[in-house]
Amino acid sequence: MVKRLLSLLLAIVMVFTLVACRSTDTPASTPAETPATETPVAEEAGDYKIGIITGTVSQGEEEYQAAQNMVAEYGDMIVTATYPDNFQAETETTIANVVALASDPDVKAIVFVQAVPGAAAAIDKVRETRPEMLFIAGVAAEDPATIASKADIVMLVDEISMGSTIPQKAFDMGAETLIHYSFARHLSYATIAARRELMVEKCEELGIEFVDVTAPDPTGDAGVSGAQQFILEDVPRQIEQYGQNTAFFSTNCSMQEPLIRSIMEQGAIYPQQCCPSPYHGYPAALNIDVSGHEGDVQFMLDSIGDKLIEAGQEDKMSTWGVPVNMLMVEAGVEYAIEYIEGNTDGTLDEKVLSSIVNDLAGGEGKAQLTKYNENGVQLDNFYMILCDFYDFGA
Repeated sequence: MVKRLLSLLLAIVMVFTLVACRSTDTPASTPAETPATETPVAEEAGDYKIGIITGTVSQGEEEYQAAQNMVAEYGDMIVTATYPDNFQAETETTIANVVALASDPDVKAIVFVQAVPGAAAAIDKVRETRPEMLFIAGVAAEDPATIASKADIVMLVDEISMGSTIPQKAFDMGAETLIHYSFARHLSYATIAARRELMVEKCEELGIEFVDVTAPDPTGDAGVSGAQQFILEDVPRQIEQYGQNTAFFSTNCSMQEPLIRSIMEQGAIYPQQCCPSPYHGYPAALNIDVSGHEGDVQFMLDSIGDKLIEAGQEDKMSTWGVPVNMLMVEAGVEYAIEYIEGNTDGTLDEKVLSSIVNDLAGGEGKAQLTKYNENGVQLDNFYMILCDFYDFGA
């Protein structure tokens, strides 16, 4: 039943997205088509630049700070830009910002995290004049087949597997109810919709009541502040109705901080964020000062653990031990360096990519990469990343 629902959902989303893409000058590729594999002329270190485009601090501080960390490490070799907070309504700004990065002939690769709606059109626009540009798209929010046909490499948290792992973690923490916060725009994304369907099925299997709650879209009239205020007001209402053995999950990054704070205060359950990472939402929600410890993942995990233990929440809140969005930024840059300097077998070298991702995740076997499969068609350059939960109560 779920497979049939997913197939129908993905087909509808794909048709919608491909129709939208036909308004660009470059025709959309077929779903099974991926960018051609080419070996570039090797560049000397320092003779090239890599562009990174992320959200602003209010939309996704983790990837923004990861980009700044890359600037600190590599200096002028890294150039950065951001997409607008209201990216859904301002796709032309996103496209313009990416084109501006590509206008520098020294820029040989662009890393997109998050690859919000407009990323595929931006890639098309750049390729009109820079067909050789390497594009790496992390946290892809467009139709999988479409973005895979545009970018050279696509990375995404394994949202499909999370449809099972999140309810299971919530159950292990004692959840009897799972509140799912989202909104129409997010539920139009193929992987988010697929994950929700699997959550429903897994909750039914585990005996957990699954409850959909529609939250304000942060790109709408109320903005980020309105969406955050809704979470602060709604969490206590849900706990009053369903009790403390209620787990919460939101599909939106900007909602994580108020969600963590409210759950902490109310003594409810929080299996993980939408983009699992110790840096996502926890530092601001728990008032953790990271000054002097930027990039020190274990410091962050220990600091979160101290706060949770103090509140008696160490067994009711979790995340991944790997900051996955930061990982995608860093992996994108490291892979781009290897590619530009001629150390990969073409644009897509899975062995090199897997080695880089696992090294950043803490060693071989710390990250599981699987290729996205859409309606029986494997997207060979679209990688789903899955890591383990971190147990603060251990």
